[in-house]
Amino acid sequence: MTISLFGTDDQLRELAPELEESIRRVLASGRFILGPEVAAFEEEFARYLGVSDVVGVGNGTDAITIALLALGVGPGDDVVVPSYTFYASAEAIPHTGARPVFCDVDPETFCVTADTVERALTPQTKVVIAVDLFGYPAPVAELREALAGRGIAVLEDAAQAAGGARDGVRTGAMGDVATFSFFPSKNLFCAGDGGAITTSREDVAERARWLRAHCTADKELFTGVGFNSRLDAVQAAVLRRTLERLDGWNDQRRALAAEYSAQGLERHMRLPQDPPGGRHVYHLYVGSADDPGGMTAQLEQHGIQTRSLYRTPVHRQPAMERWGAGAELPGTDRAARENIAVPMGPAYGSDVARAVLKALQG
Repeated sequence: MTISLFGTDDQLRELAPELEESIRRVLASGRFILGPEVAAFEEEFARYLGVSDVVGVGNGTDAITIALLALGVGPGDDVVVPSYTFYASAEAIPHTGARPVFCDVDPETFCVTADTVERALTPQTKVVIAVDLFGYPAPVAELREALAGRGIAVLEDAAQAAGGARDGVRTGAMGDVATFSFFPSKNLFCAGDGGAITTSREDVAERARWLRAHCTADKELFTGVGFNSRLDAVQAAVLRRTLERLDGWNDQRRALAAEYSAQGLERHMRLPQDPPGGRHVYHLYVGSADDPGGMTAQLEQHGIQTRSLYRTPVHRQPAMERWGAGAELPGTDRAARENIAVPMGPAYGSDVARAVLKALQG
């Protein structure tokens, strides 16, 4: 028996007939970039999240860069970002001319806290990026309360947490602005690259739309230096179908998480948990262990794929050395050292949980 880390193949097979029909509709329309299909997805996703605006862009990394620029970030500014995250969360910052300042995380949740952010703030801090890592909603409301009155915005990187919630607010609606990636492995996915910026700030949405399309309204007059980063209609058509199933798929992910707990996985690793008053959506099922390498070897002997993620934190990546040198981030070091992911996906059920436990007990 071979079990991959991501159990997503059956999702695409299930959707294939609908996706084929959606793509044929786009091809027949002749409207491939932005257009009515993208506008429909933006409206539907905004309604789902409870925000006023969604701005579809080419990918999740562009979403962060454009969102930062839309918030007014530029040369001379600092942007606080966790070091324990995917590289793109920080990679987007230098493109604005700003400086990334790395902050620590809570190694139990893998997310920033108000305290870890506070320790990283500088007089030049313009924005704090809070990442909803692995599907766990970061404490964005707590951050915004702590930063109130200080002229610092919060950008929620929700790429891994579509469908999550905290204190009755969905991920993607908790910050001044939020960003999504729709890469095919994500909870909400398309059939290639795609991304979005979500906000209820009209000024941010208007500037993001301007930036995503060369800073022009008519392709004749260009009033800034922007991007060619527009969500295409085929990807929007796919996203409209996957959005319809997002909550059901997330319920299946949560059912597998509950099954891991019921089967006794906590005897082998520290398990991820829901946040207080929140909903984890398990983009990946990541906990921590004293010997993740030993667990990996044991599971892989039985054909069960595992992974330890972000073992080299972003502040230690070669391209970030100029900004990360000297940073002391003990929570990040612990998270990088101890984390381990076991199989997770909406197609997986109790048989996968039993197989993982059986392999670890063997």
